[in-house]
Amino acid sequence: MESYLVDQEGYYGEFGGAYVPEILHKCVEDLQQAYLPIIGSADFQHEYRALLRDYVGRPSPLYRARRLSERYGTQIWLKREDLNHTGAHKINNTVGQILVARRMGKRRIIAETGAGQHGVATATVCALMDMECIVYMGETDVQRQHINVEKMKMLGATVVPVTSGNKTLKDATNEAIRDWCCHPADTFYIIGSTVGPHPYPDMVARLQSVISEEIKVQLLEQTGRDWPDYLMACVGGGSNAGGTIYHYIDDPRVKIVLAEAGGLGVDSGKTAATIALGQVGILHGARSYVIQSPDGQIEEPYSISAGLDYPGIGPMHANLAARGRARVIPVNDDEAVAAAYELTRLEGIIPALESAHALGALPKMQFRPEDIVVLTVSGRGDKDIETYLNYYKR
Repeated sequence: MESYLVDQEGYYGEFGGAYVPEILHKCVEDLQQAYLPIIGSADFQHEYRALLRDYVGRPSPLYRARRLSERYGTQIWLKREDLNHTGAHKINNTVGQILVARRMGKRRIIAETGAGQHGVATATVCALMDMECIVYMGETDVQRQHINVEKMKMLGATVVPVTSGNKTLKDATNEAIRDWCCHPADTFYIIGSTVGPHPYPDMVARLQSVISEEIKVQLLEQTGRDWPDYLMACVGGGSNAGGTIYHYIDDPRVKIVLAEAGGLGVDSGKTAATIALGQVGILHGARSYVIQSPDGQIEEPYSISAGLDYPGIGPMHANLAARGRARVIPVNDDEAVAAAYELTRLEGIIPALESAHALGALPKMQFRPEDIVVLTVSGRGDKDIETYLNYYKR
């Protein structure tokens, strides 16, 4: 059977690859050669697993949301990535990548961030490993994620506000790539999602796959079977979704449902619904779906959620959508905010705005009472409290 995972050339079907400037070719090629032997080595796995257990706090719980289940007439289980150290799934990846960087002899770490969770997670592991850390963040996101900016600074990172474009995640990524071009020898770029040139989409998905690895064990313990009927996650670049589905991606018993940011509506011109609107193009070193104008210019995306405010999508998810393996549902700002309040009132869990988009897809589904639905709460909502409160003041 043909797999939905990456092939030896770094492609998912027609999507993926490595389209990089000549100056970065050696960096990317070195990483392509190094990442699988490093990640597969016994000493890496020992150190990585110990840090996930003792530092990150894994395994994260798989929680049966009884009142939410009653609301939707099915069995909903929440994978609680919001309970990790630093408050999101992002730390799974940064712990792994900094161990790769150290084994490759790199001492200077750069990263991009939108919602700030990846920036905080990168700054955290740089503090842990005593490495220099520079985080690029769009000026718009610096303002709406002020607390995360202060956390990064407290952890010793240099936060660089980016003033180009609409000053969000796309623009932060552009600046991080420019930095990498200027310092290729000593710098390791910790990408926060399943985007960028090969091997990043695969490396990030592998490091996040601890999520689906745990789901298999936890479901078996709690339900007597190790697969769900549905897996649900939000998707921007796609790292929490990639980790949630990784060990189930080739299992036809499991339906995959991804929620992307509809913004003010798919047809409003203020959206980040890449699967709904995107055309095949090259963005940040990979071939994928991209929201672009008829002449190929990248359109400015919009979402109330800083972490989903991106005009592309990871090549893994583009391929799943193109081949019908995943159903991708746009969830608008108002639907996401309503879903966040619903989870908060029903279960006492305040989700990140990103995760709220996955929750916002629940009313658009038709479940059977016996279905087992696993939905990943990718992060906690502390960082979004002001946005939630201001939304209803408008």
